[in-house]
Amino acid sequence: MRRYLLPVLLIAALISGCAVNPVTGKRELQFVSEPQEIALGVQNYSPSQQMQGGEYTLDPALAAYVQQVGQRLAAVSDRPDLPYEFSVLNNSVPNAWALPGGKIALNRGLLLELGSEAELAAVLGHEIVHAAARHGAKSMERSLLLQGALLAVQLSARDNRYANFIVGGAQVGAMLLTTKYGRNAELDSDYYGMRYMSEAGYDPDAAVDLQQTFVRLSEGKGTNWLSGLFASHPPSQSRVDKNKETILELVDGGEFGRERYMNAIAGITRNKEAYEKYDKAIELSNENQVDQALTLVHEALRIEPRESKFHSLMGDIAAHRNNYRAAVGHYDDAVAYNPQYFQTYLGRGLTYEAMGDLRGAEEDLKRSIALLPTAPAHMALGSIAERSGRTDEAKQHYAMASQSQSDVGQAASKALVRLDLPSNPGQYVQTRLQVDPQGQVGVAVGNSSPVAIRNIEIVVGVLDPTGTQLQQSKPYQISRVVGPGQQILINTGLGPVTEQAQLQRIKVQVRRAAVAE
Repeated sequence: MRRYLLPVLLIAALISGCAVNPVTGKRELQFVSEPQEIALGVQNYSPSQQMQGGEYTLDPALAAYVQQVGQRLAAVSDRPDLPYEFSVLNNSVPNAWALPGGKIALNRGLLLELGSEAELAAVLGHEIVHAAARHGAKSMERSLLLQGALLAVQLSARDNRYANFIVGGAQVGAMLLTTKYGRNAELDSDYYGMRYMSEAGYDPDAAVDLQQTFVRLSEGKGTNWLSGLFASHPPSQSRVDKNKETILELVDGGEFGRERYMNAIAGITRNKEAYEKYDKAIELSNENQVDQALTLVHEALRIEPRESKFHSLMGDIAAHRNNYRAAVGHYDDAVAYNPQYFQTYLGRGLTYEAMGDLRGAEEDLKRSIALLPTAPAHMALGSIAERSGRTDEAKQHYAMASQSQSDVGQAASKALVRLDLPSNPGQYVQTRLQVDPQGQVGVAVGNSSPVAIRNIEIVVGVLDPTGTQLQQSKPYQISRVVGPGQQILINTGLGPVTEQAQLQRIKVQVRRAAVAE
């Protein structure tokens, strides 16, 4: 009976999970409910913005303008009641993205590539469809189905240099941002996005013009473009042809709004050279060409002295040169211009730690984590907590940092084992009973930790007839170093074992182990 129960339950779940897509009208599996979908967007919008450079704060009028255009389109969408938000991010890579529930962002760099309000409407309309048609939520559902299980979404709770350091709940947002939509999803977003444009009063010809521009740019294979919009929304001539067919279904005419758009982006157009110098300075600093980077960021600051990121990079360079007091001054200026970006607090917090100001470091690092949890911040907080004698708190921070697949994450894993191994050796030393052909019992002792360990002590014993106490127990010492993933075999002298019941009475306890320094 059990053999048939699981398929029946799965079929019932699939049937109950069917729903009509609110945009396309097609029936499809749906396991993420609308409240969960909205909560996913709300929960991940701010961290996702932080990952991509933070909000562009120098021109509030530009942000309000993009929000106005976005809401005009959202009002005629198939899901006008979603809590739509539209933001401009301080990032030069031409890109735009949508999270479930209508949380949409586009980069400063993309705005510079557009030529009219209608082209902006084409981009935003496309992203609105991704949200309204649940493309992000569906990608999550596909992943869950491939795993053969449903994940209960817990609703309580880039700068590209930090992409590999994201930890905790923000990893969900990182996964959503890197989702590549399928061909059908892109075609649907083109089609319905153009319909939204037309219904909102924009000329849908702008969408075709924009796609043709994207195709030309993609053929040029510019690095900046390939790492941005084209990575998640690849253009093609077939999409252009489809969009031309869609034009025939729509009402002729509509607004282009070229002059209005150019007035709106005048500020970022004026500062384009400053950001080009800053982006080049970032590249040079990553290549350890600090003097050249410093020259460029000085030039960028002369063009736009109010940009927080320019001051923050000055702080990074000063900290790299161990000029900590100067670094703090630059970070202070960066915070004054934009107090809502994680990287500045992270840089200043790490600088305070290097200066020995643990209180200042802890305060800034916690502010950084509140905006975007990263492995470097948790690693530093773990170190501070450990030095302050707060061992349990240190373990928690090291555990969070260890989620990162980076050098920092590996260092955090080792630090966590070093602190936790003395009290929880069984967590890292794995044992398994083995029986040889003669019935003699051995114990395979393995190291599942990321560090080498030694001085392992185990106790092997046999349960008494009541099954409550060990008798004939014997300790075994392993003084040799056991590396990560390695194991050794100990002959217990017990045996011969002829029945499974006899083997089940033999128990192994791990008493102690130490990190091999």
